[in-house]
Amino acid sequence: MDASFSASNVTLVALCAVGAEKPLSNELRKLGFSVIEGGFGKARFRSDLAGVYRALMSLRTADRLLLEIAAFPSDNFDALFEGVRSAPWEDVIPAGAGIRVGKVRTNRSKLTAETTIQAMVHKAAATRLCEKRTINRLPETGFIAEIRVYIEKNVVSVSLDLSGDPLFKRGYRTEGGIAPLRETTAAAVLLLANWRRKFPLYDPFCGSGTIAIEAALYAWDAAPCMMRTFAVSGLAFHNGRLEKTTREELLSKVDVNRVVRIYGSDADARSVSIAKSNINRAYEIALGKKPSAGIQAELKLPFAPNIRMMPMERAVAPDKDAGFIITNPPYGKRLGGKTEAEATYGGMAGLRTRFPRWKIGVVTDETGFESFFGKKADSCKEITNGSMSSYFFQYDTV
Repeated sequence: MDASFSASNVTLVALCAVGAEKPLSNELRKLGFSVIEGGFGKARFRSDLAGVYRALMSLRTADRLLLEIAAFPSDNFDALFEGVRSAPWEDVIPAGAGIRVGKVRTNRSKLTAETTIQAMVHKAAATRLCEKRTINRLPETGFIAEIRVYIEKNVVSVSLDLSGDPLFKRGYRTEGGIAPLRETTAAAVLLLANWRRKFPLYDPFCGSGTIAIEAALYAWDAAPCMMRTFAVSGLAFHNGRLEKTTREELLSKVDVNRVVRIYGSDADARSVSIAKSNINRAYEIALGKKPSAGIQAELKLPFAPNIRMMPMERAVAPDKDAGFIITNPPYGKRLGGKTEAEATYGGMAGLRTRFPRWKIGVVTDETGFESFFGKKADSCKEITNGSMSSYFFQYDTV
């Protein structure tokens, strides 16, 4: 039997970095959603259409948001074809739009040939759309909706991407500097560390400013993707008025006048310049403006003076109150060499004496970081940064 579709009651899947599942679920609950199921790098929840826009604009730790259009058991290609063909594609894909199957993942299932699955899903969805619209083939230009397929233990989940560009592309970073930390990963480690705006925050390897910026957006209650566009705008159920209303509601909650004690430094002058420009654009987003292009010569930023050029070895506590150091030091695989990276980690041990009573959180791909730092971490969580496996070492007492 063919399925029906209602935009007032949809199942959504938020994808995140492995290791960011807990902060993602907490975010969803804080936004008023009920999490149906958590998983490896994802969370499923139900929503209405207003919630779709709220999630797209507000989620800090999600990399993508998907609309689950069908879910069914299948251990053979005939069942896969019929399950996909039975989905209400004509209710979500507008006339004149094309489709592509952008990603297939299968795990612990009988169907394992990803390229064959990709072709079968495309054929089934296209067959349904062509039959419903009495056309011979779908357009290959113009808006193309992206389908994603996940098969776990012989259960197929077929979804449409609602994000377009991944959600870590907030719009404030036009230059990332060398080896940047992904925005969603930065937001995740801030939440994992339980940082709150009442505490000072310092990043002694600030690079392009990602940790500082994500902290500021969080402290201001600014939705990070508030000024972005999304793929959902090209789908049949898109409601421009509802999207605009949601954006206005989120903007009304922003308070950029809150005092934020956020500090950062880097030994590289160009990185510091890029960080300040990125902060400027993030501030524009928080104010509800389209972020400007290029590096700004005149910077009028709430905490720009707190971002400065200085090597980590000279860093001292910038605030009389105890706070948080959260940082992503250079990796030997991406910057310099392994020996240089190990020397950097060893030099970081000095932070323990120069920042008494401060908590320290370090994102690195070095599994032996603790031995170089000279102290066993109170906790260590694996977290991915893009395609790179990393670890978040936390020190509650130094």
